[in-house]
Amino acid sequence: MSIVDMSTIRLTTVAVNHSQPSDPRYPALLQLLRTSDVIWNASRRFFERWDLSPAQFNLMNLLFESEAGLTQSDLGRELLTHRSNITGLVDRLESRGWVTRREEAGDRRAWRVVLTPAGRRIIEEILPSYDRTATLLWEGVSTRRAMETAAVLKEVADNAERGIERLEQEAA
Repeated sequence: MSIVDMSTIRLTTVAVNHSQPSDPRYPALLQLLRTSDVIWNASRRFFERWDLSPAQFNLMNLLFESEAGLTQSDLGRELLTHRSNITGLVDRLESRGWVTRREEAGDRRAWRVVLTPAGRRIIEEILPSYDRTATLLWEGVSTRRAMETAAVLKEVADNAERGIERLEQEAA
């Protein structure tokens, strides 16, 4: 499962003044961007009580699910962010005693990041409230509609990736 590190993405949700958008799905795109922005801001506010960023929580949550820890490269792939961003996140969490780095066996250049017992305790403290809050996001939405929405959003994300690759190839 990949988690997008939204701390590196800034969204613009201001509508361009079109008398008639060329694609009738344009309002859905604007709503998607607005929803993403609202959820991101709510998530920042949620994690403030632990003095954590959503990106830091996402990293720790991945480590919580992996007893052996993950390499910084693995974390970058899972969080869909650049390795240099992972280094900063790990540095901040390490300074708080919540994660530690260990040399990766067989690769002196790689580091394996693991939760410390203190990091495991803070995630265990956060998760019940996080799960309750995440459930509130779907209040009034059936499981079937949520699954359909997830499938549509995956299609949109895949289209976005293919579209930017096509534009980059055309520009080259």
